[in-house]
Amino acid sequence: MCGIFGLLFSSPCSTSFVVDAALTGLRRLEYRGYDSSGVAWGEPGLELELELELEREEATTRPHTDLFGKGTRVVKAEGNISQLEKALELYLSQENDRERKVACVSAIAHTRWATHGVPSTLNSHPQVSNPQADFAVVHNGIITNYRALKEFLISQGEHFVSETDTEVIPKLCKYIHERSTTPLSFKELVSQVVRELEGAFALLFKSNYYPGELVGCKCGSPLLLGIKTNDDDDLEVSMPSPTSRKMMEVEQGGVGLGVGGDKQSPREFYFASDASAIIEHTKRVVVMEDNDLVHLKDGGYSVYSLQTKRERQTEKGKAALTETNRVLQTLEIGVEQIMKGGYDHFMQKEIHEQPEALIETMRGRLLLHGDTDLESPGMSAQSLQRVKSLSARSSSEYSEDRLPFIKLGGLEEYLENIVRSRRLIFIACGTSFHACVAARQLVEELTCLPVTLELASDLLDRNPPLFRDDTCFFVSQSGETADTLKALNYAKSKGSLCIGITNTVGSSISRETDCGVHVNAGCEIGVASTKAYTCQIVVIVMIALKLSEDSLKRSKRCEEIMNDLLELPNLVRQVLQEEDKIKDLAEELAKEKSLLAFGRGYNYATALELALKVKELSYMHSEGILAGELKHGPLALIDEHMPAVVIATRDSLREKMWSTIQQLLARKGRLILLVSKDDSDMSDYFSSAKSRLIQVPTVTDCLQTIVNIIPFQLLSYHLTVLRGFNVDQPRNLAKSVTVE
Repeated sequence: MCGIFGLLFSSPCSTSFVVDAALTGLRRLEYRGYDSSGVAWGEPGLELELELELEREEATTRPHTDLFGKGTRVVKAEGNISQLEKALELYLSQENDRERKVACVSAIAHTRWATHGVPSTLNSHPQVSNPQADFAVVHNGIITNYRALKEFLISQGEHFVSETDTEVIPKLCKYIHERSTTPLSFKELVSQVVRELEGAFALLFKSNYYPGELVGCKCGSPLLLGIKTNDDDDLEVSMPSPTSRKMMEVEQGGVGLGVGGDKQSPREFYFASDASAIIEHTKRVVVMEDNDLVHLKDGGYSVYSLQTKRERQTEKGKAALTETNRVLQTLEIGVEQIMKGGYDHFMQKEIHEQPEALIETMRGRLLLHGDTDLESPGMSAQSLQRVKSLSARSSSEYSEDRLPFIKLGGLEEYLENIVRSRRLIFIACGTSFHACVAARQLVEELTCLPVTLELASDLLDRNPPLFRDDTCFFVSQSGETADTLKALNYAKSKGSLCIGITNTVGSSISRETDCGVHVNAGCEIGVASTKAYTCQIVVIVMIALKLSEDSLKRSKRCEEIMNDLLELPNLVRQVLQEEDKIKDLAEELAKEKSLLAFGRGYNYATALELALKVKELSYMHSEGILAGELKHGPLALIDEHMPAVVIATRDSLREKMWSTIQQLLARKGRLILLVSKDDSDMSDYFSSAKSRLIQVPTVTDCLQTIVNIIPFQLLSYHLTVLRGFNVDQPRNLAKSVTVE
């Protein structure tokens, strides 16, 4: 959803450098979805003569720049970041402020996805306490008790100018600061403010009263701290102790880190909602946990744990702030992963990255007996060679001690508990839910356990019974999905074993679950998930294989699946080579208003995912339908004008899908058939019926859905381009849904 970016430089730099860095950070967060943006920067030492009285009527006449206070400057704009860039350029040129330098400067910036109040300059962030912007705040999440706080502050004489829930926060800062009988440090002030807030949120604070300081806090929504020095390559990947952090000091315009007597060069600090905004500056990050508060001051940082509401009620003697340690981690993504790399759009790039993403997902997990480097994090050379070639899939070419097997280190300690579960419950939203649908049948087959699928929001609405001997899998690409996180907390309260499947290392789900498996699909920028979807299916398939590894009865079936997993990346490459044919099909459908998709068994998930991709990107109405339900209503929609996709690749349900196609043709249906290349009967028979055919390679049934979705990802991409819409940032949608 909303994106937060902040920076604090301890070395001298110009205004233009700070503003450009803030804009670059916001651009890296565009994919999260937004409708307006803004930035606040500067310190009280740089005061403008210009002061504007902030009134609602006057603000509407200044669509780009509505707040300029002493010290802190605030510029905001509705629309995309290019509008903010124009507003900033206009302001800096008018004020001759571009090259002015300061010794230490901070900035906070934001991309807003509207929840309270329409998209507008007035409602965009940063939100401020008064026209001088004595306190400025950027916020990701929702403050659920904002109306009560707003009523209280209005009764105390505060004047509100926006419709947002966020505005209560800087005004509450001002209220507490003005009425405090003793001087408060910035962190103490923020902790008092945060303890009054309810909801899920991440916040970044800047104040004229505390120049050269920033405070960030996380209570449900993601927030990272990036740390950089000029000697970054020599920085230890460990967290300095509280004592050593206090030894940071400013010397000769720079920052020294007094650890073991060594001095390091000036530091730069970055806050961000996502690692993609930090990676081009530094790979060293502190992943903040819930109720963490980070205070940047005097070239150093301190991490504190905020007292929770429950702790305030049960442990009244406990301090509101407790200093704590957080591990300084090294990001494993590269800058190239957040660049388009020669493709026109991120989504196109990510579709074509799927063969490599699948390899990375299986690397170190799908192995051959006899490999000498089983403990290494990578897939063995023998296995990689197997993946990269199109050799025969028959297991006869291997001796018995060279058969493939699954190794999932994150689950090893809990395997016995999982296989003894009463039931397995997969909980997810959107595309992640479709990945669970795609793999459910195999999990049931291999584990012989009841498998239940739950949409996280629906589970929260119903509060169904969960038990201590249930195992709950929480599937989320970002690991920060609000509904899935709340469902996780609900399952934990019932004592269920909680397992995470997420693509984001260090995310809330990966930290809060008992154990889990990282998807390792790589950074995904496009809002519409592609490679994370196919890799999630592979992860769930590998989990099912691992849970059934002791079953002799199912060993042959498992061996077949593992051999086909090794071939899967190359089969996906084959499908990607047919992109021109898919583009031709997209040209035929570009002016249509609706599209139906029929699937059955494993491919019901393919129909659902196709429909979701088409509707969220091209804004064409589309519906994924279980083919078995055709005669229970959907058949009424079929005529010669309604395009309908039927997924009829070779599997145990092929004959039933043949019957479905015949029923649709009998109603003069306009069909697009996805069939197997080696199914000549299906191809020959229905090509004569003037149906459009898409042919894909055949693989074992539980993996066929991965191959089948590739042409439809390409179809949705080209439909969107042809219809003239933004592929990577569809309207009203966000990559990471961090509010309910």
